[in-house]
Amino acid sequence: MNLEARLQLKRDQFEMSLDLDLPGRGVSAVFGPSGSGKTTFLRCLAGLEPAAQGVVRFGDDLWQDEETQTFVPTHQRRVGFVFQDASLFPHLRVRGNLEYAYRRAIDRRISLADAVEWLGLAHLLDRGTRDLSGGERQRVAIARTLLSSPRLLLMDEPLSSLDEISRQEILPYILALPEWLSIPIVYVSHSLQEVLRVADHMVWLVTGRVKRTGIPEEVIRDKGFSKWQGDEASVVISATVSVHDDAHHLTRLAGPWGPIYCRRYLGGGGKDVRVQIRARDVSLSLDSEARSSILNEFEMRVSRVIDSTEGEVLIELSQAGGTATLLARITAFSRERLEIEVGCSVYARVKSVAIIE
Repeated sequence: MNLEARLQLKRDQFEMSLDLDLPGRGVSAVFGPSGSGKTTFLRCLAGLEPAAQGVVRFGDDLWQDEETQTFVPTHQRRVGFVFQDASLFPHLRVRGNLEYAYRRAIDRRISLADAVEWLGLAHLLDRGTRDLSGGERQRVAIARTLLSSPRLLLMDEPLSSLDEISRQEILPYILALPEWLSIPIVYVSHSLQEVLRVADHMVWLVTGRVKRTGIPEEVIRDKGFSKWQGDEASVVISATVSVHDDAHHLTRLAGPWGPIYCRRYLGGGGKDVRVQIRARDVSLSLDSEARSSILNEFEMRVSRVIDSTEGEVLIELSQAGGTATLLARITAFSRERLEIEVGCSVYARVKSVAIIE
């Protein structure tokens, strides 16, 4: 069931105008800076922003339509909403929080036992909510939301209030949600790393407007996105785990431009992974250097000069016949000295790569 949202909302100094069609399966991540309208968009989907005008349709169900004066209230939309704050009932233990949601479910499609197993909560059922860590609280909140048997799951920055240890604790559970559920998930975050891990589909939102939508690799390759990221500009490529070098704590990946070396990865051989490479970690040369501490070197061609500001230039690189691109951020002086122009051949040296986990 696809999700259609064509919405306009004016409030104080903020104006939102969205025209979106999101897939009816997997995770659609809405990414953007603070104030871009991410949470407001979720609230519109849930029916919590009655001032928003336009159309919201989920599959065959029309939830909102100005022309027909249709507005389905929140409790009838069957939407699950996971907030930044777990907001558990403090007077109930974990079991009581879960049972409360289960009893109120209209159409029970998820059992209490399944939710407890999926979120690893069996050992927490008799605890008070004040005795839980941040990650444990959020897992209980997710389980409670699932027990309401929603048809659409909305998640608003569910990791933003957690420390790094708690984030790593809960992220595997979030990654497993699409496998457990047969409902679409709309996931909001201002963390690009987080989006790249969870998203099947990505929406780039800025000041209430959709700048780009598509698979994450396509969105971050957009020229405008790279310019907007500035010093954080990067690419994401697909690679396959090839060989582990335990003696040197390295792993060799089979990438689109040849072997890629990274720190020892725990995944087994043959596993497909996504790799992020930041433009600031790529240097360019006109000659190959076999005797170098940098292990990753690729012969490439300059396909585009994306941006030139404040003495720096963002260069897009590719190989003949290939679709995977690489970004390099170098000084304008280096570009002039090396006479780098579109079409010229260079050697790109990648100082570090990060497998997205």
